Amino acid sequence: MAEVFTAFSTAIFNENARIPILSGDTYAKWKQKVLLTLGCSDLDLALRMDESPISTESSTPAAKGNYERWERSNRLGLMLIKAHISQNIRGSIPNNDKVKAYMKGIDEQFVSSDKALASTLMKRLSSMAFDRSHIVREHIMEMRDIAAKFKSLEVDMSEPFLVHFILNSLLTEYGPFKISYNT
Repeated sequence: MAEVFTAFSTAIFNENARIPILSGDTYAKWKQKVLLTLGCSDLDLALRMDESPISTESSTPAAKGNYERWERSNRLGLMLIKAHISQNIRGSIPNNDKVKAYMKGIDEQFVSSDKALASTLMKRLSSMAFDRSHIVREHIMEMRDIAAKFKSLEVDMSEPFLVHFILNSLLTEYGPFKISYNT
């Protein structure tokens, strides 16, 4: 059992699971990988639980242990998060010594940027045109990928709406295909 845990916990640090530096367009991936890393490292206690009461001399050993685990999780969680935020973004996030509040500040910072991202995605989707630089299938998959990003932003992109964008992005030589689809 210990070998499985060790293999799993070290596997989160491989190239594919590396936490990207938080910048304007990496927020969703960044947050997912930060939470995964903290969870697999057993450092997410401060994110999941409220702060334990500060231990005193009269505290029970269990209460002292709970506070020490929470404090370690909070301290190391903050260190990991701050180490993966670019300097130009770090200044816009309200500083906090509690990881849960700091993460909430980051979330609030990027909620407003979701609206800007949705606008950018819509502009990109509506201006896409098939240019023969790759095959039609890849062009359609790229447009579907953009539509999937709308879903992650909780913006409704219905299938008929997407099909409309795809058909309009094709060259005029695909006219018979468009007519066939519309009928």
